[in-house]
Amino acid sequence: MARAFVFPGQGSQAIGMGKELLAAFPVARETLEEVDDALGQNLTRLMAEGPAEELTLTENAQPALMAVSMAVLRVLEAEGGVDIADACAFVAGHSLGEYSALAAARSFGLADTARLLKTRGQAMQKAVPVGEGGMAALLGAELDQAQEIADAAAEGQICAPANDNAPGQVVLSGSMGAIDRAIKIAGERGIRRSVKLPVSAPFHCAMMAPAAEVMEKALGKVEFVRPLVPVIANVTAAAAENPDDIRALLVEQVTSMVRWRESVLAMRDAGVDTLIELGAGKVLSGLTKRIDRDMTSLNAESPDDIEAVLKIF
Repeated sequence: MARAFVFPGQGSQAIGMGKELLAAFPVARETLEEVDDALGQNLTRLMAEGPAEELTLTENAQPALMAVSMAVLRVLEAEGGVDIADACAFVAGHSLGEYSALAAARSFGLADTARLLKTRGQAMQKAVPVGEGGMAALLGAELDQAQEIADAAAEGQICAPANDNAPGQVVLSGSMGAIDRAIKIAGERGIRRSVKLPVSAPFHCAMMAPAAEVMEKALGKVEFVRPLVPVIANVTAAAAENPDDIRALLVEQVTSMVRWRESVLAMRDAGVDTLIELGAGKVLSGLTKRIDRDMTSLNAESPDDIEAVLKIF
């Protein structure tokens, strides 16, 4: 059995996430406290009590999701003796989850990861005034169809695939006018369903260039080391291990498409048959089933989940 650990991205956050984990395991509470201290913010209380609108803010959701993922990993390490260097062949994460993956693989520390994601969230929010950009999920569209729709909708504005999540699930990002046109064109071309997403900015497209500049400076101040296991990068859907390459890929990731479908297939083709999603929700586990039904997909957030995962080690 060859395994990979994968880490969720924005959209998986919910009030109460990680609650059972924090109640059951001191090491999970210590992990959240470490993140709170790094940020000078009581993120733990926000996750427990809300309000939901505040947790959903990009600058809060990103470090919060990473914190839950790292808490799960540390529980697996403490309770089950799991050593990430031996436990998996690869790590990967969806968008902000790539930072969680790199923290899990010890490429940089937890406090640095929390601060980077706070900065990333703030920079992404500030890059485009609210209402000027948007995102839409095309359900039933393949990547080539989505690209054609984006090209037809652009009309001099930005419109591009932002997430290639799974067969029949591609997300477009860009100027609000172009996104509205893309939804109309998708309907005319027989795409099963097009949904405008409730996001505050057009992530993973050229409109995020100001945020990429901010992240280049922020990442330049953080010490990177070689990860204990290779990370499958969002930008290339290929393994990365060189610290300088990883830093450059994280900058590029801000404006580039998340190649999640290809990332899962790359891990499969390298011999991985089991993906274990560490953190809040089951989004990536659901995508895995759509990408390759023969791959085993597990998720770990609650104590019961962790007990089930530990049985395969």
